Amino acid sequence: MPNGPLSLPARLYLLAWDSTRSEATGAPQPHHLVRAGALLDLARRGLLTDDDGIATPVDLDARAGDAVLDGLLELVRESRPHGWRTWVTLRARVTLDAVREQLTADGYLRAEKHRVLGVFPTVEYALDREAVVEALREETRQVLRGPLPVAEVSERDAAVAVLVDAVEPGIPASDKDRASGHGQRVDELADRAAAAAPALGKVVREVRAALAAAVPSVPPPTASSSPGPSTRGW
Repeated sequence: MPNGPLSLPARLYLLAWDSTRSEATGAPQPHHLVRAGALLDLARRGLLTDDDGIATPVDLDARAGDAVLDGLLELVRESRPHGWRTWVTLRARVTLDAVREQLTADGYLRAEKHRVLGVFPTVEYALDREAVVEALREETRQVLRGPLPVAEVSERDAAVAVLVDAVEPGIPASDKDRASGHGQRVDELADRAAAAAPALGKVVREVRAALAAAVPSVPPPTASSSPGPSTRGW
């Protein structure tokens, strides 16, 4: 994959990209989605651990070597203790903004300066690596649908997929996929995402639950509605 080095929050930001608005609004509550990815990334790297439900830094001096992840790690260290569900939403836009800056610096996004009413400066963003994003979307759909056995899915890709499914359940997979066992596959992917360490299982469950709870309910489409070509992240 050309997007191999991307962190979990960076992947999730790109998956949420909405080409009609040139921003990461193609998923409900994208800042929560990105924050959830950052928390899981830190837990997978062994930098955050679960201490009786509290997200706890393992080492006061440890670093991830990634500006976004290190920023969140520092925020957790400087704040009073909170559980995983609280951290999915608490000041989550800080992480989203940091990911956007990182992706701009790395050439995935392009910052374009404008003036509103010819006076007030503002910055808009454009996607510069559309092919990478499309490949990431297709990869995520395939992870959720199969036919690749869950055991052969990487832990990183499994983590991305279960978070995507938490905010948009069933969108990457068709109704037929869901009826034929999609829910079971997502549960298996959640286990796969936590395969590196048994303690990760609780973190994955807590973060998924918080993410799903943070997403506003969306009424199902009517039978007569036609989705048309999607420009949303999914």
